[in-house]
Amino acid sequence: MDDAVIVDAVRTPFGDRGGAFRDTHPQDLAAEPLRALEERTEFDPAIVDDVVYGCVTPVGEQGLNVGRLAPLVAGWGDEVPGVQLNRMCGSGQQAVNWAASEIRAGFQNVIVAGGVEHMTRVPMGSDGEAETGVIDRRALTDTYFDHYDEAIGQGESAERIAEAWDLTRDDVDGVAVDSQQRWAEAWEAGRYDSQIVPVETTLDGESITVEQDGHPKPDTSAETLSELPLAFRPEGEGVHHAGNSSGIVDGSSAVLVASADAAEERGWEPMARIVQTEVVGVDPITMLTGPIPATENVLEKADMTIDDVDLFEINEAFASVVLAWLAETGAPWNRTNVNGGAIAHGHPLGATGSALLTKLVHELDRRGDRYGLCTMCIGFGQAVATIVERL
Repeated sequence: MDDAVIVDAVRTPFGDRGGAFRDTHPQDLAAEPLRALEERTEFDPAIVDDVVYGCVTPVGEQGLNVGRLAPLVAGWGDEVPGVQLNRMCGSGQQAVNWAASEIRAGFQNVIVAGGVEHMTRVPMGSDGEAETGVIDRRALTDTYFDHYDEAIGQGESAERIAEAWDLTRDDVDGVAVDSQQRWAEAWEAGRYDSQIVPVETTLDGESITVEQDGHPKPDTSAETLSELPLAFRPEGEGVHHAGNSSGIVDGSSAVLVASADAAEERGWEPMARIVQTEVVGVDPITMLTGPIPATENVLEKADMTIDDVDLFEINEAFASVVLAWLAETGAPWNRTNVNGGAIAHGHPLGATGSALLTKLVHELDRRGDRYGLCTMCIGFGQAVATIVERL
């Protein structure tokens, strides 16, 4: 069985909702990382066996199999196939994990895996969730409720996690402040330069180049967060608001995954090896606890412990998710999301997982550390995890 290695990994800047990418078609945004990988790695697209792209809301402009359309729009010709998958928030990471599985099984040699989500032009919830963040009951069969009493949105799930782990508003706001400050420090230090590729597009009829994430708010403090109204519960009954929840943004990301033999044959110097992957299911009501068993399981499968891991990425869907995961796994906060997370840079649903892996392998390379672990919570009670080793 050949190793699956990450040759390169990139992402676009994440544009704030209604911001820099509001006039950019999702298919054009999806094509940007593909072109960047081709240019950076100098490969002939004909060698790509498949493109696997995550997309959580594959309707409208993100319909018609955006995984197939992205390489067509990128100019890769009609012989490069592509597929779109939807494991909700874990889609981009699942794309990379599936690419690794195909390669380790010997079925494929070179796969580009990633994701896209344009949350401005194809709003979150367009496929069945009400704008309030509560699941539209009409989107579910009545039979579902033979097994579960309710269907709640992720925001309410995050509030129930905060209650279960006795988290205060100060606790969750602390994570949010750290996320913003860490992103700002990383940006100023140039740590994102190796992974974010500029995007030339148009905005209101004018040509622009987007180079920086649009959602971060580096001036965030505990005081500014204390002034924000709660998003999911009445005041005094919850802890989550827009400032300690992931940002709604537009973006795409992609990872070039290859067999070790294919990389050697082409003279590529891989960044990392994909050591182990995992996916789990958990209670679909307290749905966001999945990263806890996903982390435990992937470490057990890899014959590793939490202390063996140098860096962690856990998606900051909501701050309570991160704090519960830290408490249960024993992972240290000072080695987790070290360059900020989705509370700062945003969470473009289908693209986030591959973007977090991109961030992880680049930071491992910068530090010279060995192992990294990435995990994400997923709607309706799932989670995905990946362990990588720097090469």
